[in-house]
Amino acid sequence: MTHEAGWAHAPGALRGPSWLQAPRDVNDIVPLLWSSTAHKTDAGDLVVGGVAVADLVAEHNTPAYVLDEADFRARARAFRDAFAGWDVYYAGKAFLCTEVARWIAEEGLCLDVCSAGELTVALRAGFEPARIGYHGNNKSVAELRRAVGEGVGRIIVDSFEEIERLAMVTRDTGMPARVMVRVTAGVEAHTHEYIATAHEDQKFGFSITNGDAFEAVRRLEASPGIELLGLHSHIGSQIFDSSGFEVAARRVLALHHRVSDELGVTMPEMDLGGGFGIAYTTQDDPSDPAQLATEMGKIVEHECRALGIEEPRLSIEPGRAIVGPAMCTVYTVGTVKPVTLDAGAVRTYVSVDGGMSDNIRTALYDADYSCTLADRRSDATPVLARVVGKHCEAGDIVVRDEFLPGDVAAGDLVAVPGTGAYCRSMASNYNHALRPPVIAVRDGVARVVVRRETEDDLLATDVG
Repeated sequence: MTHEAGWAHAPGALRGPSWLQAPRDVNDIVPLLWSSTAHKTDAGDLVVGGVAVADLVAEHNTPAYVLDEADFRARARAFRDAFAGWDVYYAGKAFLCTEVARWIAEEGLCLDVCSAGELTVALRAGFEPARIGYHGNNKSVAELRRAVGEGVGRIIVDSFEEIERLAMVTRDTGMPARVMVRVTAGVEAHTHEYIATAHEDQKFGFSITNGDAFEAVRRLEASPGIELLGLHSHIGSQIFDSSGFEVAARRVLALHHRVSDELGVTMPEMDLGGGFGIAYTTQDDPSDPAQLATEMGKIVEHECRALGIEEPRLSIEPGRAIVGPAMCTVYTVGTVKPVTLDAGAVRTYVSVDGGMSDNIRTALYDADYSCTLADRRSDATPVLARVVGKHCEAGDIVVRDEFLPGDVAAGDLVAVPGTGAYCRSMASNYNHALRPPVIAVRDGVARVVVRRETEDDLLATDVG
């Protein structure tokens, strides 16, 4: 097989990003990027949950999301056990369907929702409302009324207008509301600017620095029918270490202490957020739950000791870290087009039957992904390829840079790992594409948990 140095110095070679290494064997997968049951057979078939991807495609076609149930549950348990004594909230926005909501409940986790639709799915699954947290920066009166009426365990308040709306709802219904205050701690998380959520100039939360957070607590405490649980902080998403949480915890706990001192109110809870990262490519190095739990526990213990206060009951939100690695997306190759660039370099464009309608993250966030040939073994020399979709956009890129066999051809299956978080949730009907199914696999058995859309679905809302 071609050695990296030999390939990189060949005439007309196209060099990818510095972190991308040419593989010793293009048929191998990098285990860190895939769910725990994923592996390749000697014949080159990708198997997930004991089911060959090629067999899934034969029955369900492509594109399709493949969800590894055993891996999902194992990651949920890992966070639950590592953060024993804390409440762990699964991010419904990452990916949610009724079956996944049941898995979350069975593994002992709580659930975050941020829309009426997500709440509807959770309730349809029989999820206990008291274990649901309701996020959102613009909750309507109707949404708040429903959340209170259903007995949602905590509503994360995000604006002064929302405080007024919630006070009105509790007054009109005579039902209590349990709330947390979303605060911005002024921490710059090392992530994409669109998913960094604790700096001052963004739409979420009340600023600790300018006093809005303290004022929000004061107003809520003075509102009859509202039970103030505590403060909620979230510094961003795709976070790989605990350093940002140290600064955030210090500032949030200082506010917690000030509320106790000046208002005489001891809030029983605190949410430190999470948004823990996963490995999309070999450049990513996520922390495991046990390490994060140890580090974050020490941070809180240290700060509470310094302030001379008792630790509140803590909760975290792992974000994509549970479902992200548990899912992959499989496509069928349609065309392969070598394009000659400057100095004779050639980029190989591999077009698949999906794209930005089923994974917008590459176009939206400049996200990096990996991929592999999923239905055969190849002895061809690897080529640096760009996997693109079939939509009418130049930015319709699925995998920006990856090595694929030089004989990749129409009809081959290509699988992309790490697509559990936000891909199906953010999927669209752009170009009137039909959204793919989600197929859960476990112990050699596959079942559809979200069916593929049909043209009847597409036309159902078209009243013309």
